[in-house]
Amino acid sequence: MEEDAGLFAKVEALDSVPLVETERDKLEDPGFEVASPPPEAEDEPHVRCSRPEKGHSATSANKREEKTAPRDRIQALHLRRTLDHLEKLHREKDVFIEKTREELRACRQRAGLLTEQQDSVAARVATEREATNMAAVGRLQALSGRLRVELEKEQCLQARAVATLRDSESAMWHIEIQEGRLEGVRKRAQEEATSARRCLQVQAARRLHREEEALVKVERNRLLRVRRSMYLQKEHGVRHQRLVEDAQKNHKVAVKLLKASLGRIREQERKERKESLEHLKRRMEAVLALKGSIAANRETLRKFQAWGQAKAALAEQRAQVEKAEILAHGGDAFKHLFHQRRYQELEAQNRAFEEEQRLRKQEIVSRILKEEAKEDARKKKACPPAKATARLTLRDKAWSYVAHICEGKATAAMTCCPLQLQEIDSPAHPRTSRLVEAVSSESVQGGSGNVTGKSGMLAEPEIPGLWSEDCDSYQVPKEDMDQKPVRGTKVDKDILARTVEQLPSRIVHKQVASGHSFKGQPFHSKPKLIHFKDFDIGKVYKKKIRLVNATYMINYCKLVGVEEHLKDFVHIDFDPPGPMSAGMSCEVLVTFKPMINKDLEGNVSFLAQTGGFSIPLKCSTKKCSVSLDKELVDFGSCVVGETASQAITLTNIGSLGTRFRFLRASESCEVDTSPLALNTSDLFTYKDKGFYDKIVPSFSEGQKDGDESSPLDTPSPKESGKLGSKEPEVGPVESEGMTVPTITALPVGEDQAEISLGEVTEGDISPFSSIRVPIIFTPVIPGAVHTRFKVMFKNQQCPTLCFRAVGVAMDVPVWVPKPQVDLKICMYDRLYQDSVLVRTRSKATLRLTFEVCKELRAHIELLPETGYIQALSSYSVQLKFLPRHSLPEDAGKYFDKETRVLEAPVTIQVSDQIKPVGFTVHAIVTTSDLELKPPEVDFGYCTIYEAIRTQVSLCNHSLLPQEFGFVGLPKFVDIQPNDGFGTILPLETLHLDVTFQPSEAKEYDFELLCKSEISRCFRLTCRAVGVHPPLDLSHHQIKFAATSLYGTSVATLYVINSHLSTSPLTHSVPRIGSEDASPVGPTTFEFLLPPDSPITISPSVGTVLPGKARKDTATPRKDLQRPSFSRLQLQDRGQLVQASPRQPLELQKPDVNSSSDEYLAAQAALARSFQGKFDKFVVPCVLASGDIKDRKGMEPLSFSPHNTLFLELWCPAVAPAIVVTSDKGKTISNFGDIAVGHRCIKKVSIQNISSEDLAVDFSVLNPSGPFVLLNPIRELPAGETRVLALSFSPQESVLAQEMLDIITRRGTLSLTLMGTGVASTITCSIEGGVLNMGYVIARESVSSGFQLQNNSPLPIKFSMRLDSLSNGRTEGRQQVPQFLASRDQRTDIVGTQNLSGQSVFSVVPVEGILEPSRAQDFTVTFSPDHESLYFSDQLQVTLFDKMLSHQILLKGAAREHMMFVEGGDPLDVPVESLTMTPTLALERREEAEELKPILVTLNYVQLDTDTPAPPATRELQVGCIRTTQLTPKKSIEFSLDSIASLQHKGFTIEPSRGAVERGQTKTISISWVPPAYFDPDHPLTASALLQLRGDVKETYKVLLVAQVVTSP
Repeated sequence: MEEDAGLFAKVEALDSVPLVETERDKLEDPGFEVASPPPEAEDEPHVRCSRPEKGHSATSANKREEKTAPRDRIQALHLRRTLDHLEKLHREKDVFIEKTREELRACRQRAGLLTEQQDSVAARVATEREATNMAAVGRLQALSGRLRVELEKEQCLQARAVATLRDSESAMWHIEIQEGRLEGVRKRAQEEATSARRCLQVQAARRLHREEEALVKVERNRLLRVRRSMYLQKEHGVRHQRLVEDAQKNHKVAVKLLKASLGRIREQERKERKESLEHLKRRMEAVLALKGSIAANRETLRKFQAWGQAKAALAEQRAQVEKAEILAHGGDAFKHLFHQRRYQELEAQNRAFEEEQRLRKQEIVSRILKEEAKEDARKKKACPPAKATARLTLRDKAWSYVAHICEGKATAAMTCCPLQLQEIDSPAHPRTSRLVEAVSSESVQGGSGNVTGKSGMLAEPEIPGLWSEDCDSYQVPKEDMDQKPVRGTKVDKDILARTVEQLPSRIVHKQVASGHSFKGQPFHSKPKLIHFKDFDIGKVYKKKIRLVNATYMINYCKLVGVEEHLKDFVHIDFDPPGPMSAGMSCEVLVTFKPMINKDLEGNVSFLAQTGGFSIPLKCSTKKCSVSLDKELVDFGSCVVGETASQAITLTNIGSLGTRFRFLRASESCEVDTSPLALNTSDLFTYKDKGFYDKIVPSFSEGQKDGDESSPLDTPSPKESGKLGSKEPEVGPVESEGMTVPTITALPVGEDQAEISLGEVTEGDISPFSSIRVPIIFTPVIPGAVHTRFKVMFKNQQCPTLCFRAVGVAMDVPVWVPKPQVDLKICMYDRLYQDSVLVRTRSKATLRLTFEVCKELRAHIELLPETGYIQALSSYSVQLKFLPRHSLPEDAGKYFDKETRVLEAPVTIQVSDQIKPVGFTVHAIVTTSDLELKPPEVDFGYCTIYEAIRTQVSLCNHSLLPQEFGFVGLPKFVDIQPNDGFGTILPLETLHLDVTFQPSEAKEYDFELLCKSEISRCFRLTCRAVGVHPPLDLSHHQIKFAATSLYGTSVATLYVINSHLSTSPLTHSVPRIGSEDASPVGPTTFEFLLPPDSPITISPSVGTVLPGKARKDTATPRKDLQRPSFSRLQLQDRGQLVQASPRQPLELQKPDVNSSSDEYLAAQAALARSFQGKFDKFVVPCVLASGDIKDRKGMEPLSFSPHNTLFLELWCPAVAPAIVVTSDKGKTISNFGDIAVGHRCIKKVSIQNISSEDLAVDFSVLNPSGPFVLLNPIRELPAGETRVLALSFSPQESVLAQEMLDIITRRGTLSLTLMGTGVASTITCSIEGGVLNMGYVIARESVSSGFQLQNNSPLPIKFSMRLDSLSNGRTEGRQQVPQFLASRDQRTDIVGTQNLSGQSVFSVVPVEGILEPSRAQDFTVTFSPDHESLYFSDQLQVTLFDKMLSHQILLKGAAREHMMFVEGGDPLDVPVESLTMTPTLALERREEAEELKPILVTLNYVQLDTDTPAPPATRELQVGCIRTTQLTPKKSIEFSLDSIASLQHKGFTIEPSRGAVERGQTKTISISWVPPAYFDPDHPLTASALLQLRGDVKETYKVLLVAQVVTSP
């Protein structure tokens, strides 16, 4: 193929004349010609075979021959090359000559065509010149000139091709002459090749002999080697046996050691598994207990909520009852006002008294605290140290009291607590008694628990007698409890009680501004939390907070106070600022003086005009909060014999120091097991109040996320140490405190000895400091090492922290400390670098060679590729990663195309080390492409009065977030959101809105540039055409007034034509883009209303003259359409569900069948309770130049889709005045299917749902239509219902529909009247109206069935009638017999009948009733009594005894025997003779058997003489009738003779013979193609005998007549 291609190229290069001349010159050149062979070539070739010669005389002759042999071979080689070259040139010239001849032939054809065209053009020129059509003459002359030029070119090309062909033939002759001269050389070369092959055979025989001798020697040597190898193998077997025995001994020792090691490992794993199971069990129990506690708390909360709701309802009920009683008794308003004023005065007095009492209380407490402080200082100096140690501290006493209270032992707590309040009746202490009386009633009467709780916070009193245990607690005298108020009766008490209850509601007022009531906290605090952190006892701390008025109006703020347990330590300085405007602020000074070392929490309460609010206050003591910087110390890979060290940092972020100690997890530490007297609030003070506060919210979240791990199973790194250390060390927590049992030490394993602690294992850690503790790894045996450590603290509040240390011991001299180099997420075509460190433990210098797999060498590079690492040192190599876009194809298996993860292995070849060192480079490679979809935006045509908005998707294909922004936007384009700037997340698609609003009419072609943060640009091509339409609207937006349902509103707008001049200098002319300006003149408009919209614009089509305006009227008709009804239905149901939440669930289903009763009832209810609806429509208005009156007939104007104006309509709807109450509110009265001529009456009820009487009028129905209003009314009172009677009487089968408008001044209600006049129609299953029963044996019968389907909704009475049995047939017998008329004039469809007088066809059933949508089966039986081919009859289907529905033609044929032949042209009439044909005996019939003719005419259609036509084809059907009679044969056979003669005449018959089974038919296809000698003027005739053999033998003569026709 390559040679052919080169040859074609050469031939194409020879198309021009100069190239051919050049080639001819080369052929004539002597250098090109092949020289005549030398004289030596004519002799025998000198290539001779070396043969052994006898004697020394032949030696010199051989030498001469050897000298001349190379020269002969060279000459022979030149001759062969010359021959090959000549053959090649011969082939090329043959191809070139053939192609040139084809081109010459094509050129001559083109020249002939051009000549014919010239003649045709000349004739046309003469014709046009005679017709004086000079324009056509000029055009034809120009065409004639072009044809003449083309003809001259073709003639030149033809002459050039002839010259080229002549030159090529001349060159071909030269080549053939040269080949003839070298013919002898070719023969001699063949002889030389033959002799050379004989010489080679002789040499091969000699070489074979030598090879056989060498083979014998090789076999002898092989036997010697075998003997030697057997001897060596025996010696090797002895040595191998010794080595195997030694290996077995070593294996036994290794197995023994391995079993011991595995035993220790399994024992350790068993212990760890047991500990983990116990740990898991304890955690599960804790979770279950927590779950139960949460459930109990929820149940309690529900009970409290229910109790609060019931209490509020009861209070509300009481207030209502009391109000009703006052009104029922006719209370005095003046007296009630007087009591209110008196209550206000009492309230002011109470507030002043409370304020004074609070100030006195604070003063007294401060004095007591000062005295206690002095007393403590004095006792410390006076008391010996031994008594101080034996005495319980206040913290221990407080803890003991709290524990007893939790157990319900309030009495014991009272006796054991030394701090109790005593009643002092002695006159020696009048000052103290007054001080006690000054205490508020809450502290005195709050119960013993509260008193002791308060006293637990105080120090030792200055006067011991008041606090001794012998003194009884102060009891309020009963007389004081029952003391009556001064000047107060029982009525005054009741009034005072009611006034006190109503006081909060009078103080707090609801603030409403601009219709919005304020909800929420009235004042905001800055900061939101008052937090005194890490306080010291005795110091004073102050903080200022700012209160900002967050309400809508002026507000007031009043300090209520702090909670009771904070009053002794917290003091609030607040000067009420008076009325504060919205947004104003005031300052509050909070002073905290701690007296006990305890966490305090509470609220500072304030009261505003809109309600109370509080600010949380928190006081936290100094705590010790310790943590480790990591839980896993990973030494990585370390060579055996070396020592690696890492440090772990212990950090204390608390303000309290403690002592620590680092231990192994298996070692024990003696810890004090004495009870820890801790306060309940101090149990969970680690970090954020302990484990319980963290686990409660986490547990609730864990229940929601079933698939995720529970927070209990996977604690955070900081919590895991606390949880893991608490469980093995801390015992069960009792109410009095916690005890920590002593842990027994476990034996230290061999692997744990390899990882040890440094010198610093214990010490003190100061507040807000950290300590680094070294961990040392000294590997001894290669393998993984794992050790656990724990950190214990002296402060029992600090939990035990645990961490692990792991390492891998390696025995290779060179290793990579970081075998996984993670480059994170990388982008294509960006360079990433990292440094890879290589270490060695060898004491010699080693050469390192870094190799990257060949797939990734184009993307990853290591510099330098070869290096030397010094002894006991490290070596750093630079890794450069530049991923290219071909990385997925290059990397192959190292790159996952789905996850985009690259795992590139890098090998380090070390000299003198067999095992290479490897590390892996990990990277996630992603692209930085941002894709804009679609890449091109075509806004199309937009007028200057509108804006077009389209949505563009910006897709980030990268795995990294990217910032983007559209820069350089033109003024007529806007991109939202954020003006086209933002950040797109990985693999996110943002949808941006691009808005285009042209300012003038022109073509816009611009690009929007989107830049990413790495300065990559992505362009969005935009195109648009600005259009200035020739017309304008006075209003582009119309807002209709509220229109009732079924009502009408009208609005007016103007279409303005301001186009008066086409000069662009005076004003902006109307145009489409850059096209020509619109012509000045009348302009036509047309409003295109949306389909199914309730809008009417009149006129919707019109013409506006220049400088004029056209008035249009827009009318919306509001209907409760189905889409809006569905929306309203959902809204209404939502309101129903909110009002009555106990409704069945079926009412809340949004999907309801539109024809169901529930749906219709809801629709009627919504029509009554319709609250309104708002619709918005956009109506386009197309424009066209010209007047609508100038168009011809119904020819449409050329409206331009680009000159389009848009009108926006706002259509609000309100409830109607009249509604339909019957038929579930339907406004469509469907009478259904009514038979033609019948009458149906339907009643419709209408109701006036408005509040006034309405006068009613009705529209006029069609007087000729089927609908009639029987009882029109004149007036419809408010709230009443009237019934309208409507009748429907169809006169024809048609679907009737009319509108009946009920007109009132409040609106119009339209009723749709529908009905269908139904005519009785049925369908028949017989297609074409012909039922052919086929062939039947005479005097036998066959049956066939068909169906009639009732398609009407009414029952139909039917009857079947045969024409042969009808009365009207006797009238037809008086006419001329049908067989006397021509075939076209025959109209009688009743054919041959039975000779017995019975009908040959019968049908069952004859009559009946067809139910609606039912089908009836009918059976037709064909029973002929003699042989005939023309049995026929007609079956008529009559409905209701008067309407003819269907006519079915029945056909059939009968034969005396079981075979028949169909097809051919008819030769007889389809009517039997009136005389009966006598029947002959079988023998006589066989003797008198005649040939039955069959005429077959074939017309061969010849349309075109050049194109062959398909053959003429006809078919004959040979069949065998199925019969119940016993016959000797169950099938028939047929055969045709004279096939050969028919084929000679062009006839083809397939098949010529065959067999047909019973009930089957077979087709004989006859086709004809005119033979060569056929005369079209004379038809071709032929004949053949067709024989059928069955129960009898029948012979048919088939006459074939063929002719050729020119049209089908």
